[in-house]
Amino acid sequence: MKALVCVGPHQARIEERPVPALREGEVLIRMRRVGICGTDYHIFDGSQPFFTYPRLIGHELSGEVTDAPADSGLAIGDVVTVNPYLPCGTCVACRRGRPNCCSRISVLGVHADGGMAEYIAVPAAAVIPTPGLSLDHAAMVEFLAIGAHAVRRARIEPGARVLITGAGPIGIGCALFARIAGAAEIVLLDRSPGRLATAAQAFGFDHGVVAGPDATAALAAHTDDEMFDYVFDATGNIHAMNAGIAHVAHAGTYVLVGLNRDELRFPDPEFHKRETTLLASRNALSADFAQVVAAIRDGSVPIDRFLTHRVDLADAPEALPGLIAAQEDVLKAVITI
Repeated sequence: MKALVCVGPHQARIEERPVPALREGEVLIRMRRVGICGTDYHIFDGSQPFFTYPRLIGHELSGEVTDAPADSGLAIGDVVTVNPYLPCGTCVACRRGRPNCCSRISVLGVHADGGMAEYIAVPAAAVIPTPGLSLDHAAMVEFLAIGAHAVRRARIEPGARVLITGAGPIGIGCALFARIAGAAEIVLLDRSPGRLATAAQAFGFDHGVVAGPDATAALAAHTDDEMFDYVFDATGNIHAMNAGIAHVAHAGTYVLVGLNRDELRFPDPEFHKRETTLLASRNALSADFAQVVAAIRDGSVPIDRFLTHRVDLADAPEALPGLIAAQEDVLKAVITI
C-alpha cells in the first residue's frame, strides 16, 4: 500500500508499505480521508515536541471498515473515524477515567504510525462509527473533539464571556462548542485579519480583535475593564500563552489548548490576585467524539465551512510546503485517498 512518511524535517515521501496484518481485537480500515492539522505542520517543520522520525503521519481519519471482529458491532463498509489516542489502560490517568492523558499514551501519527495510507489497523475500541456523516465530515471529527474537550474541561457557565486566542480550526472549534455550552459572548483574538474575517463570515463570530501592542487595551475597553470569564489559548505560541493571563477576569478560568516546547512564564501577582483556575486540555475523550458526531449530524456545527483545500495522497509531499506557507488561508486541508 502507499503511505505518506515524514522521514525528517521538511522531508516527506510516498513509500510502499505492506497492508497491516490484523492482531486480535483489531479492525482493518480502508482509509479515504485524512485531515492535516497543526501537529502535522509542526512535524514537517521539525517543531513537534513529542515526535521521532521517520513516521507515517496522519491522525484525523475517516474510512470504511474492511475487516472487523465479530463482536465489535462493526460491519463491512461502515464509515468510521478513529480516536487516535491509544492508552495503556492501567496507569493512574487511565484508572481515573482520563485515558486522553495516559502516562504511556501512543498517539497515531506521532508516537506510532498514523493513517495517511491506504489501510490502517487499529483496536476496535478506537473505532467510532459515524452514521449519517460523509467521509469528509468524519475526517473532521477529531480536531473538533479537541475543542469540545477543552470546553468540557472549562465547565462554561451559561451567560459567560469567552475569549478564544487563535482563530484556526482548533480555536474555531473551541468557539463553536463554547457557543453550544451557552456562552453569551465570544471574542476571537488572532494576528491574522483574514482568519478573523473567515470566523465572522463562515461561523458568525463577529467580534474579533487583531493581536498586537494595542490588543489588551482593546479587550479591556470591550469588557469595561473586566476581561473574560474564560480564556482559551489555541495558538501554541508561547508568547501568546504567557500574555493570556492578562485577559482573564478575576475569578476566571484560563485553558491552555495549544502546545509549546518552552516554559510558561507569567507574573504570580496577576495569576494569584484573580484566583485564576488554570487548566491544560489534552486530546479528547470518547464522550467528546460522541458530542461532535451528534453536533455535526444535527447541524450545530456548520462542518462544510471548514474544508478549504483538498489534495490527493500522491501529491501530498509536494503540497505540504505550500500548505504550510499559506496557513492563514488554509482552514482545513484534507488528503483524499
